[in-house]
Amino acid sequence: MTVIHSRIIGTGSYLPEKILTNSDLAALVETSDEWIQQRTGIRQRHIAADNETTSDLALKASQRALDMAGIAADKLDLIIVATTTPDMVFPGTACLLQAKLGAKGMPAFDVQAVCSGFVYALATADQFMRSGQYEHILVVGAEIYSRILDWQDRGTCVLFGDGAGAVVLKRSTAPGILAARLHADGSHAGILSVPGSVCGGKVSGRPLLQMDGTAVFKFAVKVLEEVALETLTAAGLQKSDIDWLIPHQANIRIIQATAKKLGMSMERVITTVDRHANTSAASVPLALDEAVRDGRIKPGQHVMLEGVGGGFTWGAVLIKW
Repeated sequence: MTVIHSRIIGTGSYLPEKILTNSDLAALVETSDEWIQQRTGIRQRHIAADNETTSDLALKASQRALDMAGIAADKLDLIIVATTTPDMVFPGTACLLQAKLGAKGMPAFDVQAVCSGFVYALATADQFMRSGQYEHILVVGAEIYSRILDWQDRGTCVLFGDGAGAVVLKRSTAPGILAARLHADGSHAGILSVPGSVCGGKVSGRPLLQMDGTAVFKFAVKVLEEVALETLTAAGLQKSDIDWLIPHQANIRIIQATAKKLGMSMERVITTVDRHANTSAASVPLALDEAVRDGRIKPGQHVMLEGVGGGFTWGAVLIKW
């Protein structure tokens, strides 16, 4: 019996045109470029225009991924969008993206796992692919976090940015995605959340991001190491087999601590947090696309993708490029 694998044949990304630097932020809230860089590693972030929606960002990233893959949107068999900031309550952003791509018929749905969203969506797509019923799948992470931030809270507003990243998967007999592991623990929901909703046409609660930064840091570093080791074990590989680590781009300190626990030098870690900030579900595919296009990631190399986010959720996907 032929074993079915998922291979990434195209990557794409999009960052909104507007750039907000740390110095720009210092004019809005009590902070400084030095304070932000020392604590987070962030220098700037991109902010979506008022007339841009999450599906708009997803569209541009998807078009670039499809161009690299050399396939038309109507050849897709499934579309999955990971986002915490959908265009609206419903329809789902994946369906809106499908329409903007000029495609129809194939299933399209959203995944909501916050900053783990892309890893969750990629692992989900891999399972669909392994069923043998799909040949091409589009997986997207897209976010506009600038619209759910309290711009007076210097502890959170300096951390996030907007953007989108996408990959196209193709059914293959050659190994691509080797293993994936996902986890969640809802008992930690309170340390990172947007505790608001729509009720009776009015906003209920507080629809702005709130976070216990210290608790998030400790939890993230612990589980990112654990899930990486678990995923390596599932693939029959060792830490030394990882050529590139692409973790969620939340904070340079979390990234450095995770690399240290895995015994990896930062030269083998893809980082974009300095320029993109934390783009939630978009951060991993944004960093992946950059490393693919600049030639750092080469055929035959092992690439570990990791996400951790509100929920709490976390997961990893190990790929042979």
